[in-house]
Amino acid sequence: MKDEVKKALDSIRPYLQADDGDIELVDITADGIVKVKLTGACDVCPLSVITLRAGIDGHYLDKFLE
Repeated sequence: MKDEVKKALDSIRPYLQADDGDIELVDITADGIVKVKLTGACDVCPLSVITLRAGIDGHYLDKFLE
């Protein structure tokens, strides 16, 4: 699962880096919860919650539920 998560994060990374931000994988818990950290400009951006929920969760959650 870790490789798939890294691959998914790598695919979204260019969009975050275009706005001087980035994302890093912090942990994957035993029950499958993926913990990430937004860095750079994303760390202080007021829209980071939307990035996580709509952009990352919304786009990639379906792939891992299959």
